[in-house]
Amino acid sequence: MQHKTIPVFDPRKVPVVGTGEHLRAVHPTQLNPEALRQRFQNPPLWTPEVLREASFTEREPANAAVLIPLVMRDELMVLLTQRTQNMSTHAGQIAFPGGKSDQADADAIATALRESQEEIGLDAAFVEVIGSLPNYITGTHFIVSPIIALVKPGFEIQPNPIEVDHVFEVPLSFLMQPRHHMEHEMSWQGQQRRWFSMPYPKQSQDGKSLEPKEDDEATHFIWGATAGMLRNLYRFLIA
Repeated sequence: MQHKTIPVFDPRKVPVVGTGEHLRAVHPTQLNPEALRQRFQNPPLWTPEVLREASFTEREPANAAVLIPLVMRDELMVLLTQRTQNMSTHAGQIAFPGGKSDQADADAIATALRESQEEIGLDAAFVEVIGSLPNYITGTHFIVSPIIALVKPGFEIQPNPIEVDHVFEVPLSFLMQPRHHMEHEMSWQGQQRRWFSMPYPKQSQDGKSLEPKEDDEATHFIWGATAGMLRNLYRFLIA
């Protein structure tokens, strides 16, 4: 019997096989706090596009939750983290704050809020949970509950250096524009595996795009489960 192993590869180098150029963007009037509150209070009939990744492991499934924090600045900004390279799973990847459920957690919301505080120091007093998306099962067998929240400005970020390399924000409008959604495909252990990416240009402190460095790329490469959940949010808002 062939055991599954988690692949090690550079996702930036996997070919792009499609984009969302043919799809319409979410209208700006839907991307404000009150419109989102109303959307989650009165959800449409819709179908998630990505619910399960091809399995990379034989480990037992584990429940987890992430917070999708929408910071209420001049426009809504999605708060994201880049995981450190020493993490046992998804090392170095861009992710939402979140993690495995504890027995003491009352529900997925409690998990997402606790993990956000532990990972980046986000005080729950600044967080307004407005809804959730369907569970997303990763290739590493985490059953992830995505929790959507509005976040009031004024919070302080204190990344846990063991788990989080850095924290940054991306305009929600950029991520809800499907022409920024790239589809990738590769073959691994006899299966064709597809995923989305949403590369976002890195910004300097003065707001200008950074030039590539020899040891770095000029983009935050949002991909895999994080991009899959954002794609589902797009489908929810466009329905």
